Amino acid sequence: MVNVLVVGSGGREHALGWKLAQSPKVDKVYFAPGNGGTQNNVNISSDDIESLAEFAKENDCVTVVGPEVPLSNGIVDEFVKKGLRVFGPTRDAAQLESSKIWAKNFMKRNGILTARFEVFDDSTKAIEYAKSVDYPLVVKADGLAAGKGVIVCDNSSEAVDAINKMLVQKNFGAAGLRIILEERIDGVEASFIALSDGNTAYSMATSQDHKRIYDDDKGPNTGGMGTYSPTPVIDDSTANEIQKNVIEKTIASMKKEGIVFKGFLYAGIMLKDGKPYVLEFNARMGDPECQPIMMRMDSDLFEYIQACIDGTLSSLPRMSWKKHSAVCVILASKGYPESYPRDEQILGLDDVTPNSQVFHSGTRKEDGKILTSGGRVLGVTAVGETLEAAIANAYLRVGKINWPSKYYRTDIGKKGLAWRK
Repeated sequence: MVNVLVVGSGGREHALGWKLAQSPKVDKVYFAPGNGGTQNNVNISSDDIESLAEFAKENDCVTVVGPEVPLSNGIVDEFVKKGLRVFGPTRDAAQLESSKIWAKNFMKRNGILTARFEVFDDSTKAIEYAKSVDYPLVVKADGLAAGKGVIVCDNSSEAVDAINKMLVQKNFGAAGLRIILEERIDGVEASFIALSDGNTAYSMATSQDHKRIYDDDKGPNTGGMGTYSPTPVIDDSTANEIQKNVIEKTIASMKKEGIVFKGFLYAGIMLKDGKPYVLEFNARMGDPECQPIMMRMDSDLFEYIQACIDGTLSSLPRMSWKKHSAVCVILASKGYPESYPRDEQILGLDDVTPNSQVFHSGTRKEDGKILTSGGRVLGVTAVGETLEAAIANAYLRVGKINWPSKYYRTDIGKKGLAWRK
């Protein structure tokens, strides 16, 4: 038996650790730095690579890296150099997420279906281009922006405003010094996540995220306000096409370019006229997609992670999934994704309802109390035999939890119900 170190502090990390702790091969799961809902927290920041490596070595840990920032900073490269077992992509492989420009050019040269685009670092030229095209645009910051560096525009004046925010006002800092203007593809969005050992990739359960802050997909983008799994939006034939033409093609193309991709590969997909366009790649598990996916996973996640590290994934059968649905509703603090209050006490966490788990993200523990410490605070996740039942179970638990500025969307999962009708 070995220990696991989960790097990160969000709901994704809580859910990964919760699932990994169920493996008969795992002794203890540590979280660095963890949050108010995780146990065995280690007071090391997720970007303190040296200290994390030291802890992993001293405590005989296999390390699972959750967030994108340490991955893009090369945590995996450093751990491998020190002979430590770690799951996640190298710095070069993580470019799929850390540079949207790199990813778009990669897709273009390898024939992976994506929207047409242009790259700019000059606001005048970008504005000129935005005014010259006869289709709506999406303006994207090149670098990491915590899921908020994408502005979907309805017309050229909105695009000009977004360009100014990034290139002139520099609202996105270094992440927005170079931008992409891409054609807005209107269709149905879904998440497709696989894990890979660099040669083989196994797909995980499908899911559909709800990125906008308000009901009916209104308001600004967030890191995600809720999700459900599986999604009827991706049927078997679409899943096979994404697996072959996106996931496997990406892994093989990266290998051809001298980059071995080990870790979670997340493709944000837009389905239009039956074709899957890649909106973006993430080089890690999605958040909040992770929460319902972990609750539906029947296989031993740790076994698959070990095989990915060893390059032996093809020796295992494909992962198995519970037949029921799972829904995650994000409870945020009012004001997110802009400014929001902190340090409010959360009540009702002990009022447990059947078939549900609460995964913490923006919380901390102080004097036995759980306080809010981030914009996205909790991921209330529940399962049910049907999607309707999973939605009802999730919102039943949501109603038991309270703090002064609690906010959530009331329509998580409804897209799935509408799609089936």
